[in-house]
Amino acid sequence: MTDPAAPDALGVLDRITAVLEAFDGDDRGVGISELALRAGLPKSTVSRIVAGLVRQRYLERDGTLIHLGLRLFELGQLAEMPQELRFAALSVMADLRSATGESVHLAIRDGGEVVFISVMRGRASAAPGSRIGGRAPVHATALGKALLAHAPASELDAVLAEELAAFTPRTVTDPERLRRELAEIRRVGVAVEVDEHAPEVAGAASPVFSPSGRVLAAISVCGTSADFDPERWPPQVRDAARRVEARLSANR
Repeated sequence: MTDPAAPDALGVLDRITAVLEAFDGDDRGVGISELALRAGLPKSTVSRIVAGLVRQRYLERDGTLIHLGLRLFELGQLAEMPQELRFAALSVMADLRSATGESVHLAIRDGGEVVFISVMRGRASAAPGSRIGGRAPVHATALGKALLAHAPASELDAVLAEELAAFTPRTVTDPERLRRELAEIRRVGVAVEVDEHAPEVAGAASPVFSPSGRVLAAISVCGTSADFDPERWPPQVRDAARRVEARLSANR
C-alpha cells in the first residue's frame, strides 16, 4: 500500500533542496525575498523552510540576510576531505587498535574544535564526542593539541584569544602555558592529555602531514586513564601517523 505521506515528504525535500541550491559562491548573504525568487517558491514557504534550517544550523541568520551554515560546512568537510586520507589511514588505524586494544580516531581541525572523520572503537568507553562528525575542543584533547601545534600563527592566536573552557580541573586554560605545551608537542611530534577533556579519559595523538608538508589531520589512541601507557602509546601513535603519510605519498 502506498504511504499517503510519501508525495508530501518528497515535495518537502525538493523544496529544501531548491532553497539550498539558491545560494552561490559569491553570496554574502541573501534575503528571504531573493531566496524565494531564486528557488521559485512562495516567500511564506521559503520563510518556513529557512526557519527550520536555521534551527538545525544548516543556515545562519544575520539580521535580514541568510547565509549557509556551519552544519553544512561540517558535512562538506567530511565529503571534501580526500577519500585517500581515510583510505590510507584505515589499515593503519586497525593495526593501532589491535596493538593497543584502545579506540583510535582520525580528526581534522575546524577553528577551536576537532571534527572526527574516522573512528574505530576499542575496549574502553567512547571518549566524549567520538563519533564521525562529532566535535571536541582543540585545547583539551590530544588530537586538538597535535593539530593546533602546527596551526599558522594567526590561527593559533585566534584560538588562544578566546576563553579556554575548563572541562575538568586538569584542563589547561592558561594561554601561555598552552603555548609552551604546543611548542613541546612540535618538538617531540606527539601530544598527550590525561583527564583534561573528561575524567578518567586519556589519549595520545600525532599529526599527519601531506606530501607537501601541510598538516592534514591527526591520529590518536584514546582509552581510560588507568590504561594509559606513556611508554607505548606516544611512539605507537607517532609511528602510525608516519605510516599514513607514507601511504599518502605512495598513492601520488
